[in-house]
Amino acid sequence: MRLVAVFFLSLQLLGCAALQSTGEVFGDLIDSLAGGEDNTAPPNELLDYEAEIKIEKLWSEGIGDGYDELFINLVPAVSGEKIIAADRDGLLQARDRSNGSLLWENDSQLPIAAGPGVGGGLAVVGCSDAQVAAFDLESGELAWQASVSSEVLSVPLIVQGMVIVRTVDGKMFALNADDGEELWSYERNVPILSIRGEGTPVIEDDKVIAGYANGKLIALQLSDGKFIWEASIAIPKGRSEIERLVDLGVNPVVNDGVIYVASYQSGTGAVFALDGDVLWRNEDISSSTGMDYDWRYLYLTDAVSDVWQIDQRSGRALWKQKELHQRRLTAPAVYENYVVVADFEGYVHWLSDDDGRQLGRIQITDEAIMAQPVVVDDIVYVYATDGTLAALQVQQ
Repeated sequence: MRLVAVFFLSLQLLGCAALQSTGEVFGDLIDSLAGGEDNTAPPNELLDYEAEIKIEKLWSEGIGDGYDELFINLVPAVSGEKIIAADRDGLLQARDRSNGSLLWENDSQLPIAAGPGVGGGLAVVGCSDAQVAAFDLESGELAWQASVSSEVLSVPLIVQGMVIVRTVDGKMFALNADDGEELWSYERNVPILSIRGEGTPVIEDDKVIAGYANGKLIALQLSDGKFIWEASIAIPKGRSEIERLVDLGVNPVVNDGVIYVASYQSGTGAVFALDGDVLWRNEDISSSTGMDYDWRYLYLTDAVSDVWQIDQRSGRALWKQKELHQRRLTAPAVYENYVVVADFEGYVHWLSDDDGRQLGRIQITDEAIMAQPVVVDDIVYVYATDGTLAALQVQQ
């Protein structure tokens, strides 16, 4: 994991213009830092088991070149009966989420790095060239384009007539959803060594809440960006700078007035949204992918792709699923009695929320899936790095 950290650090320092393919960059770092060999434990092989559910692929379509082998943050977004997805080269498509038929597309030629986020009749993307672009949800036409301070890797958030975006240099911007004009901005220093974070803020009671690379969770006033509170979630430890990385680079989640967030390697925590008071910390379970939740529990994929169930009230771990160890799992998506994760070989796995056991799986492509699955009306939408967009459902 230290090698992985150095990999992301190198991307942070080089900037998007110098990005190579994931295989080239990662291979070079492994060779230079580990004497020519990757000493990371290999991914677990998938073993046969008696499936308890049958999963049906409703449809599957291609969205251009997908991630184009880069570490970016492209995720599908659902609005009404549409699902919208983008590829790295600027292709934005809206499809009927029931059957996958194409409704519109826009080949914008933008270097899209994050999104789309949807809301207020817009689909908004962030770009590697410090641009934010908004498209009309009905027609796909470009509504406006605005400049920010640097690359956008977090999914834009549309709320109360504003578009909230974070940039990799630690700034947050609120843009007018009508024309892209800047309404306010907030700047936070980014440590010299940090992970290329992509966490999207959450909104709770007119607060914008986001995690930062120094292990702090902060709340800003949505209307004007004024600082309200900060909470220390992750405490740096260790002698080397890499050991002391504590980035809160994943999406926080909010449930019943409590914010839950995970750090890169210094644990998970919960704070009250009202004032930032820390409810609990669990320093033993960290994540660089993210989490989801149901009425009582959190579900989290850790650094070695073990999946955990955690009690929301205490932070105590209840079960751990280890059979998918090192398979580079996505953040979990939770619905009904299922926990859904996807892996680096294009498999989508259904786990039981009761004990984490495997219930069923399906492969939609042979390429990696990095985006957290999206669940709407018991249909699971997954987007792979090669541009495969698929809709899956458990047969009843």
